[in-house]
Amino acid sequence: MKSHTAYLTINTPERCAIVNITAKVEAELAKSGIKEGLCLVNSMHITSSVFINDNESGLHQDFLEWVEKLAPYSARGYKHNLSGEDNGDAHLKRTIMGREVVVAVTKGELDFGPWERIFYGEFDGRRSKRLLIKIIGE
Repeated sequence: MKSHTAYLTINTPERCAIVNITAKVEAELAKSGIKEGLCLVNSMHITSSVFINDNESGLHQDFLEWVEKLAPYSARGYKHNLSGEDNGDAHLKRTIMGREVVVAVTKGELDFGPWERIFYGEFDGRRSKRLLIKIIGE
């Protein structure tokens, strides 16, 4: 079995954003030479996420508005913010949207459903954050 590890760095100018990272993951898969296996993509920061869904801008805006309603940035009372931070909401949003995805690799390609793509969700941006891509297989 072979493995390939890569790290992506993302820095969004907005505090909250959704970024399509599918092409970057596919580029790492091509570098790996792996034809059959699994691809893990993991956000290495506790205020950002990785998830799979449709590449449709209206849906992305719906996600951002939905998580903002569930955990508003402007809300008072986040116990985490008593530590001097102001991102208690971002930790909650990350939990809702997920930490990582695993995609099957078949014939050297990510084995997606018809509309699936991989996205990075940022909830406390304006600074560099890393993502791990780990591909294993033959």
